[in-house]
Amino acid sequence: MSAQVPREKEGKILILATESCAYPGADSVGQAHSSYPANVYILRVKAPVLFPEQFYLDCFDKGIAGIILMSCGEECPYDGAYHALAKRVDRVYQLMKEQDVDIRRLRLTAICTVCNRAFLNEVNQMNDLVKELGPPVPAPRA
Repeated sequence: MSAQVPREKEGKILILATESCAYPGADSVGQAHSSYPANVYILRVKAPVLFPEQFYLDCFDKGIAGIILMSCGEECPYDGAYHALAKRVDRVYQLMKEQDVDIRRLRLTAICTVCNRAFLNEVNQMNDLVKELGPPVPAPRA
């Protein structure tokens, strides 16, 4: 029996992927037999704009090291959703700054149904950043 070296704990990356664009894009990555880091968790959502600002802060408090919002961009089937999401992300950035959370941990990007390279690029960039920054520090409770 050989001694196993414990695997270094990697920071978790959460992807909120729109069901009409980004999630099929993530699926096409799998269909192409491409791989991405095992610390990536993909959640299929109608539209990331449905998540309130506090959701992101709670994720960081609970140890999520990076979040990528993969949306349809301007081609969103829900009128005004992308612009509302961009404004929400700006507000979240302000809250993150107030809590000393590096704003690079949250990224908004547009991914289409066949954007394999763009998907992998976003995931790998976030993974590199998470390795560089380490785990997020939970906000102090009052």
